[in-house]
Amino acid sequence: MDRQAYSEAREVIVAKAIENVVSELRMVDVADYVAYIKLERFANISDLVASAAELYFMPGTLRLGHGGEAQICWATPPKILLDLELRPRGATIYFTLALSDQHAEVDVNYVSFDEPDGDPHANTSFLEAAIADARIRKTRGRGGLEAGYLE
Repeated sequence: MDRQAYSEAREVIVAKAIENVVSELRMVDVADYVAYIKLERFANISDLVASAAELYFMPGTLRLGHGGEAQICWATPPKILLDLELRPRGATIYFTLALSDQHAEVDVNYVSFDEPDGDPHANTSFLEAAIADARIRKTRGRGGLEAGYLE
């Protein structure tokens, strides 16, 4: 697939948006990911993704796509690849999240807009705003106590 000039900007937007979710997903033991993937228990991984995302996004915004892959061998640390879908209102981002021992990477495969603009930069701006709108924000009540969630 040919990379477009705006692909990197969209990957940065997605990576920043899911960084807290990635931290949650890293709490799962890598052996569990390997077992679930090798035994094709993708419903278990789907539950892990949904549980991690529910703290930061509206329900259904981030979910497991078609599956994942475990890259394991004797010579290198394991790497877990998860096909994910980020679905803010008006767009769907299909991407791969790669989790390894030292870092995580986002590789955006495709972005679908419900009503695309002819200008890719306008689409990127829309994407950033749509993802921000899909986030759960904590509110503060009187006395500084948490009162609930916006939207």
